Amino acid sequence: QVQVVESGGGLVQAGGSLRLACAASKNNFRFNNWGWYRQAPGNQRVLVAAITAGGTTNYADSVKGRFTISRDNTKNTVYLQMNSLKPEDTAVYYCNSRNGAGSVLGSWGLGTQVTVSS
Repeated sequence: QVQVVESGGGLVQAGGSLRLACAASKNNFRFNNWGWYRQAPGNQRVLVAAITAGGTTNYADSVKGRFTISRDNTKNTVYLQMNSLKPEDTAVYYCNSRNGAGSVLGSWGLGTQVTVSS
């Protein structure tokens, strides 16, 4: 199974920016679709952004226009650029590979904590 390591989280004021990175172990990284997910305390883990192997992206309505997902196939890494952060973006952020139906394919990593203060 694919193993991932998320990084880049931290504490930021509302309106600030962070860039998350997800380093994946799989050699055929470039053929996979990838997603960034987040889980706030007491809530389920939800998808916030996804990118296909071909580079097509889609976003949850709550982050459209503020977050950008990208991938670097030479580094087996997926990124999430988060701008105009809001307190409601506070959560642990995870990445995972996904199939065409949206099901996750790999193991969950430890995630990276993002905390946005008001």
